[in-house]
Amino acid sequence: QVQLVESGGGEAQTGGSLRLSCAASGSIFSLISLNDMGWYRQAPGKRRELVATITSAGSTNYAASVKGRFTISRDDAKDSVFLQMNSLKPEDTGVYYCKGMIVTMTPYRRMNEFWGPGTQVTVSS
Repeated sequence: QVQLVESGGGEAQTGGSLRLSCAASGSIFSLISLNDMGWYRQAPGKRRELVATITSAGSTNYAASVKGRFTISRDDAKDSVFLQMNSLKPEDTGVYYCKGMIVTMTPYRRMNEFWGPGTQVTVSS
C-alpha cells in the first residue's frame, strides 16, 4: 500500500526557518501520481488545522496565519511535496501532517486520501 512520510521537523528559534518534506512511497505497479496535496498541523491541546494546499495544477492556498511566511511546493517526478517555513513564530509549534489524494492502480485504478504520521515542529522564543 502507498504511504506518506514526513521529514524535516525539529526545533527552530523565532524568526528561523525549517523545510518539511513529504514523500510518497509505493511500488511502480501501484503508485501512479499525486493529486491535490496539503499540509496540516495540530498544536498541543488544539484541533488539526489546514496550513497550505497545492492542486495537481500547482495552484496554492494558505491559511491566513502563514501567508507570506510559508511556501508549499511539489515535485511530481519525485512524488514529493514540500513546505518551506520562514519567519517562524512560537504559534507555529505543533505536529505537521502531510495529506494527499493519491492515484493508485492496485488492484484497480482509484484515488484515495492518505495521511502521513506527522513530524514535530517546535519554535522557541
